[in-house]
Amino acid sequence: MALLLHLGRQPSNLPIERRLLLLLVFLGKAGLFPVSDLNNLRKIDSDLEGHPTPRLNFIDVGTGSLGQGVAVACGMAYVGKNIDKADYRTYVLVGDGESAEGSVWESLHFAGHYKLDNLCVIFDVNRLGQSEPTSLQHQMEVYRKRLDAFGFNAIVVDGHDDRPTAIIAKTYKGKHFPNIEDLENWHGKPLGDSANTVIEHLQGLIRNAGPIQTTPPSPQKGSAKKVSISNVQLATPPAYQLGESVATRLAYGTAYASSLWTETPRTRPIPISCAFPDRFIECFIAEQNLCGIAIGAACRDRTIAFVSTFATFFTRAFDQIRMGAISQTNVNFVGSHCGVSIGEDGPSQMGLEDIAMFRTIPGSTVFYPSDARAVELVANTKGVCFIRTSRPNTAVIYDNNEPFHIGKAKIVKQSANDTVLLIGAGITLYEPLNAATELEKSGIHCRVMDPFTSAVLSVLSRSLFDVSFFGVFDIFKLSVSRSRNEIEPESQPEFSERVRFLQPPGQGHLNVINFPEFT
Repeated sequence: MALLLHLGRQPSNLPIERRLLLLLVFLGKAGLFPVSDLNNLRKIDSDLEGHPTPRLNFIDVGTGSLGQGVAVACGMAYVGKNIDKADYRTYVLVGDGESAEGSVWESLHFAGHYKLDNLCVIFDVNRLGQSEPTSLQHQMEVYRKRLDAFGFNAIVVDGHDDRPTAIIAKTYKGKHFPNIEDLENWHGKPLGDSANTVIEHLQGLIRNAGPIQTTPPSPQKGSAKKVSISNVQLATPPAYQLGESVATRLAYGTAYASSLWTETPRTRPIPISCAFPDRFIECFIAEQNLCGIAIGAACRDRTIAFVSTFATFFTRAFDQIRMGAISQTNVNFVGSHCGVSIGEDGPSQMGLEDIAMFRTIPGSTVFYPSDARAVELVANTKGVCFIRTSRPNTAVIYDNNEPFHIGKAKIVKQSANDTVLLIGAGITLYEPLNAATELEKSGIHCRVMDPFTSAVLSVLSRSLFDVSFFGVFDIFKLSVSRSRNEIEPESQPEFSERVRFLQPPGQGHLNVINFPEFT
């Protein structure tokens, strides 16, 4: 329940929902948009939504899903203190009902651990939730003790204290509203016939009835310097040998830009965290906070964030990832230990739903690479990106200077006599290669394709896999570029060929398709 504002150089996290109108009035008066636009608040053709998004140029992250604002604020505060080394402060306002979310306390732990003394968390303890009183209501001492235990200065506001600061504000819903203050069942409801009476009463409480003088704050001294994070390139290309056995989870680590990890030592290449400790943020076993920190760190194009953990554990942070997409974030997620190849660890550790999950994120790009070049592409790709890596070692099959492009697959085995196309990705790519070798002994020549990104499979699913009941279907002819060793569907196919599954769909992991010919 947080709104990140860019006013001058001082970011702040403010709640939306019922406070939205008041906040927007202040922003309109400050000149960020015409005040007359407030007449269209929450209308379908208005940018002033019930929960604003970066469609408004003064909004950094979207709101509406509770428990995420503190993590985003922590990410911004961490970058400000440790990377930008700037003097701005970050403020986040948390509702007492929202504080029941466990992710809030993950983030408070993070702030205390890293001594984010440029962060101020304000708890709005107004006692009432949306439909009934909160669990703690006005037990202010309980809130204070909890925050103190998480390393916050929850009693005295001292700007020289190296601990982050938390302000616990005892408030009442509908304060000064006659016959409404601190009463239940008023959440989000219009005042109706009581409006005139309430407004008249509030006007009588105004002490400064003169004209409102509001100006944006002046930039702070020592503010963050401008940075450019476009056109990122690897300092040196990978130095693998063809046939060398390397796990893709380790290959990824050799080419990272800015990394965030959970505490999974088997996931991370230790030399990198030692070589670049200023680019490494340990987020411990708290995946929801991990993703929120990354979204905050990537705000305003200050950093390129790579988030790393077991792929399967991104499922518990799906809401943060979804809200990141709504916030137009450019965070890159890297999931290791994918598929059943880690069988000895059991099903709880296997990333099985990760590709499907990330493909539901609007504007996402999913990479399933065989080496580290995906990192360079991801760093320069807008939107949410996901790199799927594996634990087992696999053979290097690409030259170090092999070019890769999003949406273009690689043909890794081919001949003029090919009649079958086999498709595999990542660790499963080696199964089609082995199958092609065996089938060739029986006179069946196979072409093997590495899709590399899910964009290729999306196109193929539209053009290849329109399967009829018996598995016989029409397929658009594909154009194969032998010179560049890439394959992509023709934009306007001229005819179709009859093909059939040699293996019935849905049985096993490999779809084998018979092609009459390739041109």
